Amino acid sequence: QVQLVESGGGLVQPGGSLRLSCAASGSIVRINAMGWYRQAAGNQRELVAVITSSDITNYANSVKGRFTISRDNAKNTVYLQMNSLKPEDTAVYYCNVVVGTWPQAYWGQGTQVTVSS
Repeated sequence: QVQLVESGGGLVQPGGSLRLSCAASGSIVRINAMGWYRQAAGNQRELVAVITSSDITNYANSVKGRFTISRDNAKNTVYLQMNSLKPEDTAVYYCNVVVGTWPQAYWGQGTQVTVSS
């Protein structure tokens, strides 16, 4: 019932920046939380950042101080501003949205972020 459209990935140099976007649409009354996960080649998918409906944020230790998660309630969109990118940030980034009275989780298709010189 919920569709997620991700954008903003690409190839950047170390130290560069990218801004990921994820727009949710469909049967949405309230978004409980929105977040970003990533999965590097050969690794498990890991939480990068999450923001709740009350604007509480949490970040993986590896991205604290460099990444910022935010949302636009009117557009049901979550963003991930990524600064000071490192090669180890290279991964497929997935948007995740939790909605509903009986919470349901939805995933985006993923967007590739490659940090390389």
